Amino acid sequence: MQKIAVIGGDLRMVKLVEMLAKDNFEVYTYALEKAESISKVENVKQKPSIQEVLQDVKVVIGPIPLSSNNISINTPFSETNVTIEELSQALNGKIFIAGNMKPELYEYTKEKNVQIIDLLNREELAVLNTISTAEGAIQIAMEETNSTIHGSDVLVMGYGRVGKIVANMLKGIGANVYCEARKNVDLAWIKAYGYVPVRLNELEETLPKYDIVINTIPSMVLDENRLRYLKKECLIIDLASNPGGVDRMASKKQGIKTIWALSLPGKVAPLTSAEFIKDTIYNILKEMEI
Repeated sequence: MQKIAVIGGDLRMVKLVEMLAKDNFEVYTYALEKAESISKVENVKQKPSIQEVLQDVKVVIGPIPLSSNNISINTPFSETNVTIEELSQALNGKIFIAGNMKPELYEYTKEKNVQIIDLLNREELAVLNTISTAEGAIQIAMEETNSTIHGSDVLVMGYGRVGKIVANMLKGIGANVYCEARKNVDLAWIKAYGYVPVRLNELEETLPKYDIVINTIPSMVLDENRLRYLKKECLIIDLASNPGGVDRMASKKQGIKTIWALSLPGKVAPLTSAEFIKDTIYNILKEMEI
């Protein structure tokens, strides 16, 4: 029976532990002691220290994202504080798989013979996660507005993975979909799919019409100046990773409701997200011939 360790993480990691155990892995866990659903699962053994959980394993799985403060790893199912430095010191010779890992971890482990794999750099997981992200964004839009999405004018900023899926889902429920992009090829595809293309340098002209703006660009695109063009009733949903793409202080000052919706896959569909993570990990193990 192959052994694997899981340290910390949210409900996705709890579900992942259950799935790994069901697939006949012997799973050692740490900093998940509050997850009652795994306490009596066969093949799952909770360990009292980081040294013990890593003692007999080669592959270690950590949270997604690994940390929210660049100091400690995310452990919502534990009172234990596990610092990135502490974890990295214990990973000597291991394969460590987690998500959104910052330079600090690489710096701490550079002389520890640790092989680090960032799950969020895996294309298959990134693509599959867009489904949950898009559904989550639409759920927020339905809950936070007083009108139907059907018939609403919705701007999707950015036409990458998430932008494409969000636009497709919005069109499917009858929204009037506008998509912002910079590249001519993206603007051509936007038009081909039946959305209204919007060039960034023409954005100000169209902003007053939108009921909802969904941003996927992780840089400041909706600054104080552009926010002035939006109507007060407009809802902004920012899906971009830190630091986001919206001046939230300016939007608050102008009375425009803005929701910075991070990590939606783990909040909206933790079970499905765990399945995606498991499949990606299995792909990694197969590629590494483990």
